[in-house]
Amino acid sequence: MTNDAHRHLGVLPAYPFYGGPPVQPDVTARATIDELLKDLDREGTERALILPNYGVPDPDVAFGFNDLVIEAAQRDDRIRAGLWVSARAEDAHRTEKALRNAGEPGVRALKMSFLLGGSVDDPGVDTVFAAARAHNLVVHVHTSPGAASDIDRVGSLVDRYGDHVRIHLVHFGGGMSGHIKLIGSRFFDWIAAGKQVYTDLSWAIGFAPRWLAAEIDRRGLGHDRVLFASDEPWGDHAGELARLRAAVGSTTLEQAFLHDTFEKLYG
Repeated sequence: MTNDAHRHLGVLPAYPFYGGPPVQPDVTARATIDELLKDLDREGTERALILPNYGVPDPDVAFGFNDLVIEAAQRDDRIRAGLWVSARAEDAHRTEKALRNAGEPGVRALKMSFLLGGSVDDPGVDTVFAAARAHNLVVHVHTSPGAASDIDRVGSLVDRYGDHVRIHLVHFGGGMSGHIKLIGSRFFDWIAAGKQVYTDLSWAIGFAPRWLAAEIDRRGLGHDRVLFASDEPWGDHAGELARLRAAVGSTTLEQAFLHDTFEKLYG
């Protein structure tokens, strides 16, 4: 049995990405809680953090799935919910509505991404982190190379808020440059400084999980800060799980990554 610290619920509408025809690339997206539970049964997933699906530039779509993930968490004890929020001024009223549910049973996280606009300097960031601190929630933040989601930008949130709020950096920097910056020093420097920073290895390039496991062993810290995540339907559960297990090569780290740290952070 494994725990999955990052997957999505909800089917997105077709959209003409990058100037092409309307497409729906998230082919394994699930529209219902029943479909999600069948996936968890098939995979042997013991617990999962479920987040609204997102990716099309219409804020009402992702915000519209918040009620669904809350319902999922309250229906089945295997599920924890993360609410979609935004730091953008244009989304302030949507985020205010979402945060009214921050204290609902089963809610464990606030999900924020700058892929669809906004930045770490938006005033709404303070609102999100204040709510997370008030309700003892994790802030779950997307990372990817370049622009507003780059680790140089998103990492500043750890510096600013990591003393008081737990921060989950999704995708471990999101690419070659992010992996090297984090494993080379930054991730471990944050931990040593007492920052409450966590990450998952979904989408990680092949060398990164192996190097990270070696650095955790060498430095003697970080074993309790990494989680398994599938990022379904954008990731591949079977592939992500096989890659992590192959890289870790240690029953102690495997137990921490696949089970224990999830229980600590979201259980």
